[in-house]
Amino acid sequence: MGLPKATAMVEVGDDAPDFRLVNTQNDWVTGAEHRGQRVVLAFFPAAFTGVCTTELCTFQESLAKLNEANATIYGISVDARFSNAAFAEANGVEFEILSDYTRETVRAYGISLDDFAGMPGYTASQRAVFIVDEDGNISYKWVGENPGIEPDYDEVLAALDA
Repeated sequence: MGLPKATAMVEVGDDAPDFRLVNTQNDWVTGAEHRGQRVVLAFFPAAFTGVCTTELCTFQESLAKLNEANATIYGISVDARFSNAAFAEANGVEFEILSDYTRETVRAYGISLDDFAGMPGYTASQRAVFIVDEDGNISYKWVGENPGIEPDYDEVLAALDA
């Protein structure tokens, strides 16, 4: 059957693609359950890598500010929930990390990174941050030119204040 092909990347103003992803406790989380709330989706390529660790730890350090902005944050990777759980525990990440092991969500957002790290057939996520507003629309988008680039964390927080 194969994986679905990537779609065009979502843009600011688009309806956010819904998702149904498993968290580290094996519970399902959907985008639709967050209607009426602002959600920060921080997609990252792989747990236990340098830049991904820095990114999620930086968002963890900003968790109070995100909460003050009335925003929920999710880290999302294609890694298995077990890897995400070990990664969160090892790095003190308290927000949920969701597993997109089917790659459906990274493809729906248009941020799949095929043949990642020179591994033919392996698809990861580009490093990307989207903010979904209370109405379920994309209100902010940042996608790294390559996996080694981190988002501008202050810009993400400022986008929540806008």
